[in-house]
Amino acid sequence: MTSAAPGRSVPPFVPDSAAAWRRLLIALAIGTVGSVGLWSVVVVLPKVQAELGGTRGAASLAYTLAMIGFGLGGVVIGRLTDRLGIIPAMGMGILFLLFGFLGAGVSTALWQFSAAHLFIGLGASATFAPLMAEASHWFVRRRGIAVGIAASGYYLSGALWPPLIERSTALYGWQATHIALGILSGAAMTGLVLILRSSIGSSQKRSLGAVGRPSVETELSPNALTAVLSIASFACCTAMAVPQVHIVAYCGDLGYGVARGAEMLSLMLAFGIVSRIGSGFLADRIGGFATLLIGSVAQAFALTLYLFFDGLAPLYAVSAVFGLFQGGIVPSYAIIVRETMPAAEAATRVGTVIMVSLLGMSFGGWISGVIFDMTGSYKVAFLNGLAWNALNVAIVLLMLLRSRRRAVFA
Repeated sequence: MTSAAPGRSVPPFVPDSAAAWRRLLIALAIGTVGSVGLWSVVVVLPKVQAELGGTRGAASLAYTLAMIGFGLGGVVIGRLTDRLGIIPAMGMGILFLLFGFLGAGVSTALWQFSAAHLFIGLGASATFAPLMAEASHWFVRRRGIAVGIAASGYYLSGALWPPLIERSTALYGWQATHIALGILSGAAMTGLVLILRSSIGSSQKRSLGAVGRPSVETELSPNALTAVLSIASFACCTAMAVPQVHIVAYCGDLGYGVARGAEMLSLMLAFGIVSRIGSGFLADRIGGFATLLIGSVAQAFALTLYLFFDGLAPLYAVSAVFGLFQGGIVPSYAIIVRETMPAAEAATRVGTVIMVSLLGMSFGGWISGVIFDMTGSYKVAFLNGLAWNALNVAIVLLMLLRSRRRAVFA
């Protein structure tokens, strides 16, 4: 990529260079800002319900629609990224975010607030799957860690934003907070995207050559492999959802209070960042399939610990272990896509697999609640998660056994 603004040229880009790392840091910042709406809804949910009325389930529809938008947007904006480049895709994401936040801020009915979060999810989607896929084009030898860092913006956002949103909501109300979030996130992302554009240049076309060719052969067509990876991602995220969605309620049921559960969730997300970066290091050495298998087996082990430990201190420790073991699973799918499929389709394929994984998270959170209602305990819900986890392990193991590395490194 050499073209840029008139009168100025951008030097030829070299993968794994200092310029690649600068782009990656910008991508991490974009992800940290752009994911705020997926966490703000969790913080303001009780106040929105109290002021606008409705049941907790009706109020929770805002989160559901945000995640639906997050998943669908990964495919739609991923397709746009593959066709036009990451900068136009980011521009669309900023517009969706701004529209969603401002819409939520002026809502006077629960359905309006929920509908606005569909657009917030669509906007946030540009900062996850498409950004992971784009980062994979900037690196060859360090592609795994690059994808892991690009994916960490989502977790870093969850660790940084909620306390600020809670304070703002208490001082100024949830409407003003959402309007401010729309303006601030829109302005910050616009600035970051302009910086990224100055690094990439005005041309969004890539001359990938051999670097763009798959490095791992599975003897499956791209469509068939996408379907297999989607099933695997649905299964692992169904299991992943049990602690992530229900740890706060679980702590409340045990008598420890929801505040302790919220702390455990933050701890889980913080260790998830470590896991994502660590899994990237591992993938650069042993490949995506092997890294995914290790992560899935480790997640099953951590999930099993919840069956045997329910004391306050042990639950903190188990939650940290769970975050450390599961955080690198989702980025592994992006790495596998880049290893096994044409680079020109990366953002669309990654977006599709991530969308199905989010459906798994939604299903896992819902079915765990249903199981709890039926049994009065989370024990069976954890066992159900382990069953889905076992399906994921079986699929990934089969794919690992039938895959082989090509002579051309991608």
